[in-house]
Amino acid sequence: MSTEFTPIFVFILLAIFGIASAMVVLSHFLGPRRFTSVKQMPYESGMDPIGDARQRFDVRYYLIAIAFLLFDVELLYLYPWAVAQWSHSGHPAAVAAPDLPLTAADHLAQAGSGPAPFGPVGIPPAFRDLVFGQVLVFVFVLVAAYAYAWRKGVFEWR
Repeated sequence: MSTEFTPIFVFILLAIFGIASAMVVLSHFLGPRRFTSVKQMPYESGMDPIGDARQRFDVRYYLIAIAFLLFDVELLYLYPWAVAQWSHSGHPAAVAAPDLPLTAADHLAQAGSGPAPFGPVGIPPAFRDLVFGQVLVFVFVLVAAYAYAWRKGVFEWR
């Protein structure tokens, strides 16, 4: 690393630590010091802490949390599939319609550097219908789980 920037870095560090320490010292001397019972009371999300901290939660809270995680995380599996579905360099539509945008592997192959360094990416055209059917089954299971949870009243907060 070049030493010509060292004074600048030292200046920035001194400025950050100097301002931070000045704020701490000034707040200690200039800040109010009225200790009341309200200020000493614990604060929890805008609610007054009443009762024991180890109270039981309604099971519906956990059902909503688990349902959110289920549908949120499971739907993340659709993004890689959507990218891989049409990113294979042997895309049949690219042969029929050459004006379609090319993938990175196609650009590398046309530039004369040979095949893509990691081989063709994406789902091979022969397997696209099979994988699409599997994704439809996956989405159907998610919809069925959502309908079951809705019918059981998981999403109703009473």
